[in-house]
Amino acid sequence: MIRVALVDDHALIRRGLRDSLNEAGDIRVVGEAADYGELRQLLRDTEFDVLLLDINLPGRSGLDVLHSLADHPVRIRTLILTMYPEDQYAIRALKAGAMGYLNKSADPGQIVSAVRTVHAGRKFITPAIAEALAERLSVDESHAAHERLSDREFQTLIRLASGKRLSDIATELNLSPKTVSVYRARVLEKLSVQTNAELTTYCLKNGLID
Repeated sequence: MIRVALVDDHALIRRGLRDSLNEAGDIRVVGEAADYGELRQLLRDTEFDVLLLDINLPGRSGLDVLHSLADHPVRIRTLILTMYPEDQYAIRALKAGAMGYLNKSADPGQIVSAVRTVHAGRKFITPAIAEALAERLSVDESHAAHERLSDREFQTLIRLASGKRLSDIATELNLSPKTVSVYRARVLEKLSVQTNAELTTYCLKNGLID
């Protein structure tokens, strides 16, 4: 039996995932968490084999959680399940230690397959991620300025390019507006642009947003 823990701040989504996974027969959801604090409690009190983790969490992003799990005494096999498309966060998540990445719109059967793959110790790579990895190998990364951004800076970039205000970004990332403003300044400097409109143009050109 594959024991799974779910980390998502939406109870309705956790319920849907729990029902789909439990129906698989060889998978059982043994714990749930809505944020990093509850996940820490799970890590202390519950034994599980695979962690399904969302990126957009209150208090601490899924990418931050991935980095923190690297210090856990027992290796946590983590599958990212999020609303963000592969071209935005998949490679960053894999670099941070995730063993797979799926969009929440994926078919339940694909999610079940991904859990089984990760539990077996193999990475779950969709065709879209495989294509992105192939493109990464064929391009000199030194030419991709956004690759040099930190995770928080990258999250800020995507939201700014999507037209969100600093106050909204601060709320989503659980940061102060002043901190988000600092991240914005760093992003502008690292990408050698001056305005949010130029950020949007950069993201469109590099396929980071639609």
